[in-house]
Amino acid sequence: MKNFSNAEFSPEAIEIMTTALKAAVATLPEPVHASHVNALAESILRTAGAGERNVANLQRIALMELQLAPRK
Repeated sequence: MKNFSNAEFSPEAIEIMTTALKAAVATLPEPVHASHVNALAESILRTAGAGERNVANLQRIALMELQLAPRK
């Protein structure tokens, strides 16, 4: 995971990010791989760090980035 040690979020923002992550993970087919969850979380942290606070937007951006990410 990328370094987000300097990131600061309000409790409300953390709740929004958590909701977005859970919603994004729920759309993935089973089995859900930890690498996918990490990629979604990184995207949500990065996007929220840029100021986005809409759950649906955070979820949508994270899922789009996951689809566009190079396969390993």
